[in-house]
Amino acid sequence: MTRLARTLFGFALAALLAGCGTRWATVPDGAGRPLMLLGHDPVTYFTEGKPRPGQPAFTSTVLDRSYRFASAQNRLDFTADPARYEPQYGGFCAHGAAFGRKLGSNPTLWAVRDGRLYLFGSRAAQAAWSLEPQRYINRADALWVGLQDRGWRTATFKATLLHERYGQALLEARADWERQHPGQAWPDDAPTWRDGIKLPGWRAAEGVGQPALGYPD
Repeated sequence: MTRLARTLFGFALAALLAGCGTRWATVPDGAGRPLMLLGHDPVTYFTEGKPRPGQPAFTSTVLDRSYRFASAQNRLDFTADPARYEPQYGGFCAHGAAFGRKLGSNPTLWAVRDGRLYLFGSRAAQAAWSLEPQRYINRADALWVGLQDRGWRTATFKATLLHERYGQALLEARADWERQHPGQAWPDDAPTWRDGIKLPGWRAAEGVGQPALGYPD
């Protein structure tokens, strides 16, 4: 069995065993609520220029996803205009979304561009996206119409089954990035098949290449 065949078989088996995944990049908190951003406050990306952990006492739910906030005021600001603060592409990796994938994201890897919050699942994905952010935004915006109602396992498996462009795109981005950043090492944390199986945000929660943030209580 080839490497690609093993990867696709793993995706298919995971999808059968674990279901299609949620539509949003959520993980269950201690009460079983579908929580975004591993419990980080979406408002502080805009007001403080950094993510801050939210408090369970300041929680707000939008349809089938919940957010925590660092203060009651932030919760009020969010509930007045959720679309202003919510991350793009359901909180999934902005680079992966440009290739039809709903890959998990890390709340500490992010960018705000033109008033929109983008998250990334790995430092490699963030570096690739930074080379041509508007091109990736345009691609992801166009694809998101057809992706937004699919579970993340289903969307990622389907994109992988139909084409392997994502892996090749990362290789090309790495070559471009190294030309533009001579002497700097390319981030060695590119997504793997596990990102299509494990919970969104598992890398950050479990400490892949960084201190573990943990799963929210």
